[in-house]
Amino acid sequence: MSRPYTIALVGNPNSGKSSLFNALTGLNQKVGNFPGVTVDKKTGSSKISDTLTANIIDLPGTYSLYPKSADEQVTYEVLLNQHSSDRPDQIIVIADAANMKRNLLFCTQIMDLKIPVVIVLTMMDIARQKGITIDTEGLSRMMGVPVVTANPRRNKGIDVLKKAISSTRQNRPAPLPDFTDLYAITGDWLQEIKELCGLDSNYGALHIACNFAELKYINAAQRIRIAALLGEAGFQKSRIQAQEIMQRYKKIDTIMQQCVTTDSPMKKMVMSDRFDKVLLHPVYGNVILLAVLFLLFQSIFLLARYPMDWVEHGFVYAGNLLNMVLPAGIIKDLLVNGVLAGISGIAIFVPQIMILFGLITILEDSGYMARISFLTDRIMRSAGLNGRSVMPLISGMACAVPAIMAARTIQNKKERLITIMVTPLMSCSARLPVYTMLIALVVPDRRLWGIFNLQGLVLMGLYLLGFFMALAVARVMNFLIKTKERTFFLMELPVYRQPRWKNVGVTMIEKGKIFIRDVGKVIIVLSLILWALAAFGPPAEMSAVEIRYATLVQQHPEQKTQIEREHATAKLEHSFAGIMGHSIEPIIRPLGYDWKIGIALITSFAAREVFVGTMATLYSVGDTEAGKATLHEKMKEAKREDGSPVYTLAAGLSLLIFYVFAMQCMSTLAIVKRETRSWKYPLIQFVYMFGIAYLSALLVYQLLK
Repeated sequence: MSRPYTIALVGNPNSGKSSLFNALTGLNQKVGNFPGVTVDKKTGSSKISDTLTANIIDLPGTYSLYPKSADEQVTYEVLLNQHSSDRPDQIIVIADAANMKRNLLFCTQIMDLKIPVVIVLTMMDIARQKGITIDTEGLSRMMGVPVVTANPRRNKGIDVLKKAISSTRQNRPAPLPDFTDLYAITGDWLQEIKELCGLDSNYGALHIACNFAELKYINAAQRIRIAALLGEAGFQKSRIQAQEIMQRYKKIDTIMQQCVTTDSPMKKMVMSDRFDKVLLHPVYGNVILLAVLFLLFQSIFLLARYPMDWVEHGFVYAGNLLNMVLPAGIIKDLLVNGVLAGISGIAIFVPQIMILFGLITILEDSGYMARISFLTDRIMRSAGLNGRSVMPLISGMACAVPAIMAARTIQNKKERLITIMVTPLMSCSARLPVYTMLIALVVPDRRLWGIFNLQGLVLMGLYLLGFFMALAVARVMNFLIKTKERTFFLMELPVYRQPRWKNVGVTMIEKGKIFIRDVGKVIIVLSLILWALAAFGPPAEMSAVEIRYATLVQQHPEQKTQIEREHATAKLEHSFAGIMGHSIEPIIRPLGYDWKIGIALITSFAAREVFVGTMATLYSVGDTEAGKATLHEKMKEAKREDGSPVYTLAAGLSLLIFYVFAMQCMSTLAIVKRETRSWKYPLIQFVYMFGIAYLSALLVYQLLK
């Protein structure tokens, strides 16, 4: 089977590369990892013409072909390694028309690799607002490659781009001369490296000379010979790179003079600049940020209330229906109290998960998320981090696993490690079902001053608590981990744009599906295991319970209903699940938890949201009228042996605090191990997070009980 025609998308961050990838591939996408690394590999198929369907690779964004992070290193190796399976047959370079000079530097570097190139100019509307006019035909003549304009967010210019791609493939142009006179700044050894490594371009040979020790595809014999050649030539990497960049900018200045005109030497103030004067103000900006976060958490409760009620009552109806149509027995018990109860416990929170992801997508799509990084850079630095750590931390509000992977964009190794270690303290979407269930259980549903929802305020407080604890731990780790490496936080702020509502809707639906599919698998398996553990126990003990309560029914037939309820509770207590819960009860009793909560703490180590499914199963197994009441009603009526309620304000807040800080996620520990390549850091992470969680929960319960 022949290798599919492969096109790589490359460009600076915030240039519109991901939008173009989505416009070209639609829903024909998949995400994996590049071989040997944990960096995301987004690929998709696109019908370019009637005779060509291409494989599109969205390479990580980078500012130049001199990599500074793991993401940029991946782009670098894919483009330079001629033997890579991901080596593209054609490259689409996405350039921001509003920042042409910087983008053209990267374009010329890519073109010198001698791979067919098409340049796509995006952000043309922003360029016009700044008074910038670009002669695309003249630019194409001077660059020697096709130049087209596109607005992928609105699906404009895609057909013209596809024609340029098809034409470039059919009429492959002869390689253009290098944009730099490499032999004038290097020597004959460059040609020998080019032949030694079997390269197409002189520029590729220069990069191997600069980075041969780090490039994995260079073999030992090649390394030895290259090192010898460079030693003989007195090679100085930094000097040659500086000369190369200066030569490129001389030619780029000539191109800019002939093809790009600006109405005024001073850039016009576009709408984004006006917004930034307010939104990035050191006082007003932070006030607005807090207001945005406040509205976000209020919305999660207010917007999700009705769909959550519909889902909950739908499962109650399904439970009643199964109770009526299925004959009594183990199969009915398994389906109603095991499978249905477990699934219902998590499905009810899907609307909140979807709303959370939808709101985060709006913040990202509008350009405001990048401003959050800028605003919080000062507070990050006080904890030994910088603004680049903000994006992984904010992403941690959705899921810690991709958030930890996003930390690889941090160049400083110490800051990257600290970010990885504290990111799980951010309240992820897996905690949201636990939060909302317990908040609804112990926090009154009332408004403060007639405006603010108290439950929403508590939810926001839990998220902020995780964030500030992450900063506190980061500060301690910054003191303990010593390094001389320093970094500076530089980032380009994207322009403000109207969110793509279709993209928001698709993201909500996709995240909801992923949550149901991925979590649902775990929930179903654990629900079945938990049902079996709760339904069965040591034969001798279970037999004694049966005999005891059968005798009580015979002796007191008028109290049959009450005795049956006590019988169900006794069976659960003497089951294997009950034994597990009672075994850890001495440890968790000071926190205000009973043995049922103990079981949920054990099972939710697989994933935090399993807590809800576990409680749903446990309270269904112990209920003689399964399906008659919602989980909320069952937990509200739960009593201890002395008749006091299980879920008091003190116990509920203690449990909430425990889940804010505890590392209850095997997937997160696994990804930390993969990113740090050691079990030492996940172990430290688990121990310190459990210690903070236990002590904080203990303090809260003992003060409030």
